[in-house]
Amino acid sequence: MNPAEDYIIKQPEPYRSILLHLQVIIEYTITDFELKYKWSIPFYYVNGMPFCYLNASHKKQFVDLAFVKGTQITAYKSHHITENRKKMMSLRYQSVDEIKDTVIITVLKDALTLY
Repeated sequence: MNPAEDYIIKQPEPYRSILLHLQVIIEYTITDFELKYKWSIPFYYVNGMPFCYLNASHKKQFVDLAFVKGTQITAYKSHHITENRKKMMSLRYQSVDEIKDTVIITVLKDALTLY
């Protein structure tokens, strides 16, 4: 098991379930990627460039699916969380029930057009 997958598996609930669900959606939607463990989190690379990452914030009690070129993504803008970030944007989840697969798939496909 690589360190990125180890990070996901070792998370306590509900973070593990959220991360696993997001991982499945990402890997279903993006077929040509590399999953790395960078900056102590799982980081997806597309065409050799940083694309998106998963981060479980235990302190703030959510999981972020963050996009490196996030501010350029136009799909589902009402779901975007930027928090004063200049380039990145994230989709944030506190439970698996909050996850809408179609939103994530559409955002991922929109982000892929930037690579």
